[in-house]
Amino acid sequence: MIEVKNLRKDYKTHKRETGILNAIKSLFNRQYETKYALRDVNLNIKKGEIVGLIGPNGAGKSTLIKILSGVLYPTEGKVDVMGFTPWEDRRKYVANLGVVFGQKPQLNWDLPPVDSFYLNKDMYWIPFKVFKRRMDRMVKLLKVGHVINTPVRDLSLGERMKCKLIAALLHNPPLVFLDEPSIGLDIIAKDRMRDFILETNRKHNTTFIVTTHDMQDVEKLCKRIIIINHGRIIYDGPFADIRNNVLSTKVIEIKFSQSNRRFRLKGCRVLGKGDYDLKIAVDLKKIRIRDVIDHIISNYDFLDMFVTDPPIEEIIQKFYEEK
Repeated sequence: MIEVKNLRKDYKTHKRETGILNAIKSLFNRQYETKYALRDVNLNIKKGEIVGLIGPNGAGKSTLIKILSGVLYPTEGKVDVMGFTPWEDRRKYVANLGVVFGQKPQLNWDLPPVDSFYLNKDMYWIPFKVFKRRMDRMVKLLKVGHVINTPVRDLSLGERMKCKLIAALLHNPPLVFLDEPSIGLDIIAKDRMRDFILETNRKHNTTFIVTTHDMQDVEKLCKRIIIINHGRIIYDGPFADIRNNVLSTKVIEIKFSQSNRRFRLKGCRVLGKGDYDLKIAVDLKKIRIRDVIDHIISNYDFLDMFVTDPPIEEIIQKFYEEK
């Protein structure tokens, strides 16, 4: 579906000091610096994959998406998407593409979403019966039937996001870019959108590339993730391997039948403590989880105990810092 080889994108920016004198000087003697948005990016994505593209702010995620969607020209490198070079074959290429940008307006502000849906029907030459069946199905799945006849300006951010997703998928594109698709959604709406994406993927074998800072989106949607930082891909592989490669901490939560005593054990750090509960982090590089549990059983009278992994956000943050 997507093949990227030796992709590079540089920006030449004007640099000057503050102050009106420096502003005048810069008119005659400008100084430039080169910023490297992408460097030596290579990747392959197969048809039907749901891939998470993540990284810190300014890592190069948006630049990569814009090049893949044909909005930007790269400085160097080759990109082949479904047999197209995105920035050269843009008119034919975008007919096979769906894009949802969380922060960009994609629906007519003064018209109800249903008018934008019908506009897309004509733009993409979708037969009326096919269009009506798809629209009704998506409206029902995302539960937006009560808002599609309301002007976009009167909708909440979450309602607009769901309508933008419908508009992007009406022509059944084989490839979809989702940039922060769950922004502005509550917990129930997020789950509904994730289920909708998974069902679309299963039913039509649609390829999704998801750019997000919400690690729950990644965890629930993507079996494969690509982590980009400082313009380079620092990880490309199964999401499950992140835990195994990076994770060296377990979290133990203990509930006591009576007020607990002070806890101290080498390799363990108390995260939270109440009268009848205790939460500790276990450094697996310093102590085995089995030894910690044996210590708790031998020294404490407890009601229940849970052993879990740290939150996924903490794992990814640690991965960034180590890389």
